[in-house]
Amino acid sequence: MTTVPTGSALRAARRRDRRVYTRSHPLLFALLAATRHRTVARIGGAVLVHGTEPYRRALTRIPLDRTAAGTTGGAARELSAGGTLFDQDGTGHRATRREVADALGAAGVERLRPVWLDVLDRRLAPLGSGHDVDLVPLARELAGATVCALLGTAGDPAAVAEAAASAAAAAVRDHLPGPRPPGTSRAAAAATARLEALLAPDSGAAADTALRAMLAVATVNTTVAALPRAVAWCADARLWHQAADDRLRPALVDELLRVIAPSPLLPRVAGADADLGGCPVRAGDRLILVARHAARAHRRPPDALRPEPPAVSRLVFGAGPHACPGARLARAQLDDTLAALAAHRPTVLRARVDRGAALPGWRSLTVRATDSHRAPENR
Repeated sequence: MTTVPTGSALRAARRRDRRVYTRSHPLLFALLAATRHRTVARIGGAVLVHGTEPYRRALTRIPLDRTAAGTTGGAARELSAGGTLFDQDGTGHRATRREVADALGAAGVERLRPVWLDVLDRRLAPLGSGHDVDLVPLARELAGATVCALLGTAGDPAAVAEAAASAAAAAVRDHLPGPRPPGTSRAAAAATARLEALLAPDSGAAADTALRAMLAVATVNTTVAALPRAVAWCADARLWHQAADDRLRPALVDELLRVIAPSPLLPRVAGADADLGGCPVRAGDRLILVARHAARAHRRPPDALRPEPPAVSRLVFGAGPHACPGARLARAQLDDTLAALAAHRPTVLRARVDRGAALPGWRSLTVRATDSHRAPENR
């Protein structure tokens, strides 16, 4: 039997999730909210892209400057001396993307799955005996262990996850509009150096070490942002029946990722003149691609029974040559997390926003199994 969430439950879930934006990036959220009724809006030298089709066009039809300041690639080049997945051009970029895509393809994800299943089994076991579980440390360990297995490093998963989070948080001002606080570049470079030291292979070029660090940053920060937020949505919107249904859960996973949009903004710079939704774009203009609005996260709550088409829901992972190679990994990890939690039907006891994280998310999210889904011998 599938339960349809009530309007009040959906509103409660959305109110809680809004807090990760309003308390961590209030000025940016206010700017996006004020302009979201326009598919494309220009503010000075920046172009905010909210509409679904203009967003897709920006990623698939407009040449983008991968190394410009304020973009993901520009930050990666500044922090790691270039050569990473995020800032390469031409054949080098395509070759690196193929290498990463192969590692994160179907076979690669299946190879990694036992790593995070072990973390889930161990970390969620206390729910069965009536104890509370904070899902943020769980997500951090899950992400760190996955990265270490992916890269074949013997580094401590907790240390890798902490370093990756610190590197991203220190560099976040390169991605957002507004002035950069003094010392941001030095702090970001130092944090990245610590991460590279943890992940450095026994031998290999510096570019390889930089790629490993940037993969760790992307994997850890999106996982730690996404998993607890998705669980909070399930708990508040009463979606556990959908999560427990093997037939519905894949659609629910896509819908939750669409709505939480772990990377809600994609900062880019136009490499050529173009037109987006009737708005002229000049080479050098900064593009703020609002993934959560393009995927209609602000308009439609997650619904596995009436999901958005994949062409819309998966825009949170980019599009075309700029699609995220880790999308399959993200979906698999969230699917397994929801399946493990559905048996407990947890509710959220406490939630605290992480005001310093690179991506909107929770600093802690404590859950407890409902009484009817605890192990009988422990009631």
